[in-house]
Amino acid sequence: MKTTTPTDAERLVRPQIPRRLAMRLAATEYERTTATLAALSAADWSRPTPCTEWDVRQLACHMVGMATMVSTPWEMARQQKKATAIARADGLVAIDALTGLQVAERADWSPARIADAARSIGPRAARGRRFTPPFIRSRPFPDPQHLNGQDEHWVIGFLSDVILTRDPWLHRMDIAAATGTEPVLTAEHDGAIVADVVDEWSRRHDASYDLELTGPAGGHWQRGNGGERISMDAVGFCRAISGRADAPGLLAVQVPF
Repeated sequence: MKTTTPTDAERLVRPQIPRRLAMRLAATEYERTTATLAALSAADWSRPTPCTEWDVRQLACHMVGMATMVSTPWEMARQQKKATAIARADGLVAIDALTGLQVAERADWSPARIADAARSIGPRAARGRRFTPPFIRSRPFPDPQHLNGQDEHWVIGFLSDVILTRDPWLHRMDIAAATGTEPVLTAEHDGAIVADVVDEWSRRHDASYDLELTGPAGGHWQRGNGGERISMDAVGFCRAISGRADAPGLLAVQVPF
């Protein structure tokens, strides 16, 4: 009799979005991140954000640092090695050590330097992700991820194809909220990201529901009859299921960003 474990192939979280679409979304999101940072006023960079430990400048440093990490295998190895040492020394969760490192390494960067770095690194990050070979993307990610009260295991492709686009996308929404501006949202780009999020959310709870999301990135999704009815803004929905705040009912089922 076979004994199953969390790392069995059938238990690994894998990207469900077509890879060609995933890479198009990645490239576009880096372009929109660049445009968002370039449009910030001098006063905007010090505003607090929904990521309560970071202001806009620190959040942007993380975004640039994460894009830099995936631009080359060598930079990824460098950041992961340093973050692992920090996590062990300070008793931190691996992702917190990594994002903290990205911010700390750019602590003395000016807003202009951060915006320039976003413009130059975006295309390189998109290229680095696009050329990650299948044998790497199919490998299990070394660290388990804790979500919805339990550990789960991802393939590297779920990180490279999905999470690394959702992360700057939601942070772009954070910057818009912090600065009181309207984010650029289109059905073709943002709607595709939200649709993939909804698809994963639906698989994670596997319950009947009727979901109506408003705004340019919205749409209508339904499974079964008589399920929970949810109607809200598409960005607000993603904020809720990202775990940024307590949410009722099926909105409490989190999706990673």
